Amino acid sequence: MSEPRTIKKYPNRRLYDTAISSYITLADVKHLVLEGVDFQVIDAKSHEDLTRSILLQIISEEEEGGRPIFSSQLLAQLIRAYGGNMQSMLTSYLEKSLELWGEQQRAFHERTRELMDHNPMTLMTQIAESNLTMWRQLSGQAADTQARRRTESQTEGAAQNQTQNQTQDHPQNQGQAKDRAERTSSTRTRRTTGARGTHGEGAGSDKGGSNKGGRGG
Repeated sequence: MSEPRTIKKYPNRRLYDTAISSYITLADVKHLVLEGVDFQVIDAKSHEDLTRSILLQIISEEEEGGRPIFSSQLLAQLIRAYGGNMQSMLTSYLEKSLELWGEQQRAFHERTRELMDHNPMTLMTQIAESNLTMWRQLSGQAADTQARRRTESQTEGAAQNQTQNQTQDHPQNQGQAKDRAERTSSTRTRRTTGARGTHGEGAGSDKGGSNKGGRGG
């Protein structure tokens, strides 16, 4: 990969293009951007990277001179995003959005010849579907996090309800067990009492027979 084209900025605010050994204007820098030339603007004295500053100047001139891209509402939203927790995510989102938009523009120009034989709405529909897919992918992380939190909350609530139900059912289960134990004990008592009665009658008969035998003798 070749080194980026170096443009030096001097204290008098003039820009010097080292590739062509000539001074250039801000309009020339804009032309390099439109052509997709990779360049870097540095301070001629401190070698500080001034690329962002120069690009912002170009954007400012375009916003003031032509049809602006950034509405007041959009600019206000961008200002609010500074310093927030989502600032880095917004940067990534905007970069990916513009990359996708650039790819769509290239695809649109490449397929312009095919529009004579196809319905133009088909291409626009594909672009809309691609945008929708990108939105879903970018918002997927936040949605997954929220869904995971809801699932954990629901699971915890279900566990608490189950514990409460078990606590409420526990005395009833104890009562049922107590009733079964009492019925079993009662049955055993009746059986024992019956067995003792039968044994007593047999013993009485044997004793009576013995007495009779004794008197007969």
